[in-house]
Amino acid sequence: MNNPAIAEKNREAVLNDASSSIIEVLKSQMESGKLKDLVKYFQFGGIFNNPLITSAVNKFANKLNNFYGIDSKDAMEISKKLIPPVMQEMIKQSKGEQNKEFALSAIISKLNGNMGDMSLLLNQLKLA
Repeated sequence: MNNPAIAEKNREAVLNDASSSIIEVLKSQMESGKLKDLVKYFQFGGIFNNPLITSAVNKFANKLNNFYGIDSKDAMEISKKLIPPVMQEMIKQSKGEQNKEFALSAIISKLNGNMGDMSLLLNQLKLA
């Protein structure tokens, strides 16, 4: 990430905050009982105006503004450039067979704190 608004010493922390923003939004979706919407997001990931993407963009922009002193406009611009492609790559990886770590059931289980096998429920939601 080469952006003059982000000090080099903060770049790794900023990337960690970008990741955590995405995870927090996905986890919040699940915790608020919107698992079906979360599954749809991963099924139909070409939807760039999806509320999940918007939420992650806003959450990350707020972190950039609050923790790194980046003004709101620049923070939103940085966030819009970084978060949507990362989330689209997550969708792509979740559909691929090469990396089982990114399978939708694995992602949901990790968001759920590995509280159980979610694959049966996910299969039912995919059909609904």
